[in-house]
Amino acid sequence: MTDNPRKFGCLFGIGVGPGDPELITLKALKALQSAPVICVPQATNRRESYALNIVKEYVKPEQEILRAPFPTDDADGAALVWQEASELVAEKLRGGQDVAFLTEGDPMLFSTFSYVLTGVQELCPDAPVTIIPGVSSVMAAAASSGVPLVTHGQKLAILPAAYGLEELSETTSNFDTVVLMKVSPVIVKALADLEKLGLTGDSTYVRRVSTDREKVIRDVTAIKDEDIDYFSLLIVKGNISEKPKAEH
Repeated sequence: MTDNPRKFGCLFGIGVGPGDPELITLKALKALQSAPVICVPQATNRRESYALNIVKEYVKPEQEILRAPFPTDDADGAALVWQEASELVAEKLRGGQDVAFLTEGDPMLFSTFSYVLTGVQELCPDAPVTIIPGVSSVMAAAASSGVPLVTHGQKLAILPAAYGLEELSETTSNFDTVVLMKVSPVIVKALADLEKLGLTGDSTYVRRVSTDREKVIRDVTAIKDEDIDYFSLLIVKGNISEKPKAEH
């Protein structure tokens, strides 16, 4: 009689969408409800996990909620926090339990899951991983605002809002549409830069898309303090069409 190889649990990276519980996919819902352990990123400055709040009506009473702390910025010590979160998940996987790691939006786009995925693959390289895509805030914002991101032959860029005027000018000159993520900490600077580039009239601000707090502002010069939110973005139409074409 030979010993069976040790069984690891499966890590599921599940995108739960931007905020509306009905936007979760059927595959994500099935994986979410079948896992004995649900892991959620828990920011130290928030009372509740946003991802968990989206799907709370789908969670079963017997499922364990594992709260993994994560940093809200790239401050010193962030790597250590991510390592601790990965170890929490790896411990469950070594015990043979499947873990559903929830993240708002999509797990592979500006997501906390990518950090945990890297850590778990180092700690438990033999543990299986299944990644289930979700509706990102980028796609949802385009739908809510009625602003097409790109059409045939056009180019799209997605950037975090930590950039300078020169970088923004270059990007909007080379892409038809630029989506600026995580704009709340630098919204004043972002709007000032857009004004310098003459793009305020071609920009749309979307806050808390697909939730009851959603707001779409087409005149970004009218954004007020109460409109600013961590879960917000700007859709900017670039001026690529205005660039002079090279002569042949």
